[in-house]
Amino acid sequence: MSKEEKPEKRKRSIKKENPEQKRIKQESSSKESKLTTSLFYSEEAEVDTRSPEKDVEVFKSTCSDIRQTMLDIKSLKDKKASHDELEDKRVSVMLDFMNLKKLNRLAHIRCKKVREQTNDAKQRIDHYHLQLQNLLYEIMHLEKEITKCLEFKSKDEEIELVTLDDFYKTAPSDISRTDTTKTDPHLQRLARLEWELEQRKQLAKKLKDSKQSKEGLAQEIKNKQEYLENLQPKLKIVLEATKPVQEYLDMPFDQIREQQETARHLPPPLYVLYMQTSAYRQACDKDLQVSIIGDLDAAKAIKSSGKVVEEDSDSDQEEQEHSKKSKRRRKTVDSRVQERKQQALKKHPLAVKLDINCKDGNSLHLTFNFLITLEIITVNISLTLAESNISSISGSISESNVTLSDLLAPESVLTDLYPGDHGKTSPNPANKYELRKLGLKDFTSYITEVGWPYLWAQWLGGLQFLENNAVNTPEEDVSFAHMQQTIRRLKQRVRSRLCLMKQTAAFETGNVVVDPEYQGLFPSKIVSRLTSWKRSTYEDFAVLPHAQALVDDEVVEQSDIFFTTVIERGSAKMTAQIVMTHDYPKVAPVFVVSVLWQHERTAANDKHIKEMEEEVNVHHEELMNSKSCDTVLSNQMQRLLMCFDIYLETEAAGSEEEGPMEISKEKIYNRMLRGPSRSKPYRYCPDIGIFTHR
Repeated sequence: MSKEEKPEKRKRSIKKENPEQKRIKQESSSKESKLTTSLFYSEEAEVDTRSPEKDVEVFKSTCSDIRQTMLDIKSLKDKKASHDELEDKRVSVMLDFMNLKKLNRLAHIRCKKVREQTNDAKQRIDHYHLQLQNLLYEIMHLEKEITKCLEFKSKDEEIELVTLDDFYKTAPSDISRTDTTKTDPHLQRLARLEWELEQRKQLAKKLKDSKQSKEGLAQEIKNKQEYLENLQPKLKIVLEATKPVQEYLDMPFDQIREQQETARHLPPPLYVLYMQTSAYRQACDKDLQVSIIGDLDAAKAIKSSGKVVEEDSDSDQEEQEHSKKSKRRRKTVDSRVQERKQQALKKHPLAVKLDINCKDGNSLHLTFNFLITLEIITVNISLTLAESNISSISGSISESNVTLSDLLAPESVLTDLYPGDHGKTSPNPANKYELRKLGLKDFTSYITEVGWPYLWAQWLGGLQFLENNAVNTPEEDVSFAHMQQTIRRLKQRVRSRLCLMKQTAAFETGNVVVDPEYQGLFPSKIVSRLTSWKRSTYEDFAVLPHAQALVDDEVVEQSDIFFTTVIERGSAKMTAQIVMTHDYPKVAPVFVVSVLWQHERTAANDKHIKEMEEEVNVHHEELMNSKSCDTVLSNQMQRLLMCFDIYLETEAAGSEEEGPMEISKEKIYNRMLRGPSRSKPYRYCPDIGIFTHR
């Protein structure tokens, strides 16, 4: 059958429907509509009566029925069954679909009710949870209140009451009520508080009376102060009138008062130095003079404005990078470097001047300055010599090719006042980094400008720089501990150095002046004579072959003082190198000898020369005592002359030359040589006047 024939057959089949079938269909449809209308409002109630499990089984059976009916319709169509049979099957399928729709509606209604029940249950749970939270919050609040109640302290507990024993001893009976309060702690507490209140009332009354008395005293003080202020101008007039009397009696009260007023503007280290030195002068040394010099107005300005240190900025580096581009730029950089240098080495406007007057008329003048940025004390040194010293020194200078004034130069006269204190480096370790930060050289390069930073100068100012101490506060105990010893060392150094100058002046004239105290240690006649005395240098000493041992062992340093002397007797000539430390005479000079007689003789090729050096260098304690040791150089020189005589006389006596002897025997000795070492009799015994061996 073709596609065009199918609609015709369908029309033909529709035309065959009888009126009865139409009526049945109408009735069934009307019944279905009525049933649907009646069930629409009862399905929600029906859900409660129906079982979901049974509805699932009905759903499954209905689906199977629909499936089977569809298969039957297909088979009927294949068999070309009648239209009535197909119509019945179709109606059956429609009814099954209506049943499925109903089941679907029931399922949705049931799901909706389950959701509503779930929401109701959730609301009940939220309600119960909220009630629980409220109860927990109330519990927590009650616990806090309980804790507050347990930790509560009354104000009376903060009051420090008298002890029970003192309470019952001092309190009156109407307050203490011994019979009732001892058995009842509460009444006892109330009684003690009542007694405390009573005592405080008494103290308040006493305070009021004290304030009234204080006001009366304040008014009295005010009246006296006004009186004193009016009295001050009159006192100034009286003091002005007493100045001639002060000058006549050498009691400069006005000058002392002005100095003390100026001392308030000193930096702390210089203030400590000034006060301790003034106290030492007043107690121990009246010849010591201390004063304050400088610009007082500038010091006041610095004190009022505070210390300001200019820090190096990045702009300086930028200027240095571009300094090569223009001369004008280069000048700006140089000027800024000069400014930083001036700022780093800036001194405080005030300085303390110390004048140490010795008994022989010589004076040592020390000017102590404080470097604000580097926070150290520096010293400038000068000497005022007596007329006798000046004449002797000038005479020695005129006869010498090399001047000896450097022995009294600032870099020499106070070097090694304490062991190792050369004064060439800053005692503050931080200064090295500060100068490097500012682009400056080491502190040694600026000593001539700012002065010498000796350690003893820092000690006198109360400064003591340690390795881990970044900030140093002046301490008076440090200054007090070093004051007396330092003043004594300064006087001793000046006295020793001037005595050294006198000895060198005598040596230049060929004279060895021995103090009468030591003349008994030497024979009355010494033939050898001093013919030359001059200064030398470390380089001159270091090139000598027989002095290499001292240089290699670092016994001699480049900073030491060197002299060269020549001693002659007949054709024999001795050349002696004298090495002295700056701490002379605490450290005795060292003599290195060479003899030119017939051939050159030194300690390296002649053991007797070595013995002679030992006699002078090792046994120098015999030539000095605790009271006076400044002339040890002259004593050693005299002993060297004496030993040179012994050396030449013994050598000449032991020679086998014929004819008259050049060196005659002038000294008395028992034996010319002794022992396996064949030592010579260099030791002089003043009691019997002969020479012996050691």
